[in-house]
Amino acid sequence: MSPELDLLITGADVVDGSGAPSARADVGVRAGRIVVLPPDSGAVATEVLTAHGRIVMPGIIDVHTHSDLLGGADPEREELRRAALLQGVTTEICGNCGTSAFPALPERAGDVAELVSATFGSPAAAYPDLPGYLAAQEGHARANHLVTLVGHGTLRAGVLGFADRPASRAEVATMSSLLDQALRDGAAGLSSGLIYPPGIHADTSEIVALARVVAAHGKPYVTHLRDEMSRVEDALEEALSIAHASGASLQVSHHKTAGRAAWGTTTRTLKRLTAERARGLDVLCDVYPYTAGSTVLHAMLPPWITSGGVGAMLATLGEDGVRGRIRADIASGLPGWENTVGNGGWDLIVVASAARTPQLEGVSVAEAAASAGTDPVDLACDLLLANDGEVTIISRSMHEDDVRRVVASPLSMIASDGVPKLGRPHPRWAGTFARTLGRYVRHEEVLTLEDAVHKMTGMPAGRFGLRGRGVIRDGATADLVVLDPGRVRDTATYDDPLARPKGIRAVVVDGQVVVDDGDVRDERPGRALRIR
Repeated sequence: MSPELDLLITGADVVDGSGAPSARADVGVRAGRIVVLPPDSGAVATEVLTAHGRIVMPGIIDVHTHSDLLGGADPEREELRRAALLQGVTTEICGNCGTSAFPALPERAGDVAELVSATFGSPAAAYPDLPGYLAAQEGHARANHLVTLVGHGTLRAGVLGFADRPASRAEVATMSSLLDQALRDGAAGLSSGLIYPPGIHADTSEIVALARVVAAHGKPYVTHLRDEMSRVEDALEEALSIAHASGASLQVSHHKTAGRAAWGTTTRTLKRLTAERARGLDVLCDVYPYTAGSTVLHAMLPPWITSGGVGAMLATLGEDGVRGRIRADIASGLPGWENTVGNGGWDLIVVASAARTPQLEGVSVAEAAASAGTDPVDLACDLLLANDGEVTIISRSMHEDDVRRVVASPLSMIASDGVPKLGRPHPRWAGTFARTLGRYVRHEEVLTLEDAVHKMTGMPAGRFGLRGRGVIRDGATADLVVLDPGRVRDTATYDDPLARPKGIRAVVVDGQVVVDDGDVRDERPGRALRIR
């Protein structure tokens, strides 16, 4: 008798992604689609996974990654590619914090390439439009799926470069046209990163105009707020005003209140978001379960130093008086600037990725400066010059009570904000989802298992228009994870950031088993997905 199914997962409890209580069932796969069966169905399948004592859940949708250019076959980055997959991520949403690898007017392609290189590191590539970007991604065999947002910073660089001025009406119209076309082509929404150049130069009205375009497509505006530290509440009000003025749904990226002055402020920000949602505004957020963040080193410097882009910054870092001015501004602060170092100190800034000075990876800027007998600002500037501006850091700036509060909020999704670069990347790229299930579900009971799975699957699928994903039901796409809820946990640390999680039995993408008992198979069923 020929097999009825391609795959059968039997003996598990099903946590279906909706938030509903788990229930025993067999889960079959036929032609890449889910077939839900009674428990111990006895169905015949080409491959059978016996999963007694485990759960089967939808594949995890990581709504916030910076994996835009991670695809390829270069062996040195293969461990990075596998890290997300090994914890059950079947779909990555990139293009966050205002930077995507597209679009650009032909005459501004160099500015976009500079932005992309500064964000994602080398090798970097910039594309004129979404079809060009997706064609390049589809040229790489992928194990999981990729979805992208359109970055506001990229739109700005692709139309007016790094100019420190408001966009003209004509320039806003051009950005809007490029955005509209990208959304028609299948981009998932618009992202902004309002602490980074060139997005930092945009006024609120510019963002409102672009958010109206995404609203017309029924897609979200996703924002890295203009400040996540002492002025986080003001920055949140700006984001809410953009949503109200444009009619766009609002997604607050990696919601946090960082720096000692802002610790505890999540009690007010979450109350504010809850009130707005109760009034009818479609606002949600995402969060990673760590008290340290990760970004580029040049974001630690005053905004005037990067106002013309990374190339202009590198040209000025050696000039007389520049470093003294940087030191003075960090010490005193500047109006409207999220002064991370001034709010914490160089001892909390750790080098994560610096390809030309790998001996400093894992070392704080303060420690490296002391060892070199120099000032931390000089060390940071020299490090940027030595690496052509491509330095990623880890910043220890949050309080665990705030992280736990946002994780527990019914408005939050779980996301990694992973920055998958060589060196010592933040462990969130390899550990976010296993950490949530092990720490916040099993040990601390901040979330139920069903709620945590919903935050990783059904909730993100609904927000970003991933129809037929994020749920276990008849006919849904067979992206699945089988795990042991009593054993699942992260093992990735800041010293060993890509260590594999425990308790993941299997990962299935489009009906094909791609991870089996911790072994990554050769199958590459992943695709670049278009959101229509």
